[in-house]
Amino acid sequence: MSDQILIPENIADQLYFLKPILTFEEGCQYTGLSKSYMYKHTSAGNIPFYKPEGRKIYFRRVDLDHWMLRNRQDSNEEISRKATKHSLTA
Repeated sequence: MSDQILIPENIADQLYFLKPILTFEEGCQYTGLSKSYMYKHTSAGNIPFYKPEGRKIYFRRVDLDHWMLRNRQDSNEEISRKATKHSLTA
């Protein structure tokens, strides 16, 4: 048996997910969106971003997290609980 620790080949590529500030390309990889789709969102003002020098686009990772987790949908169990609670209080 070997005592070596197996590290995925692309671990270095994924370390940027720990960075608080992401470049445009890193933001695209982080969200899984294509560059063109991400440009559409930034130009339409749908997603928060920063342009400190007026050219390059940067994202805060937490902003991307909040943006990706918007419009939460309740599970069937949560909907059932809310309906039961509402019927008991009505």
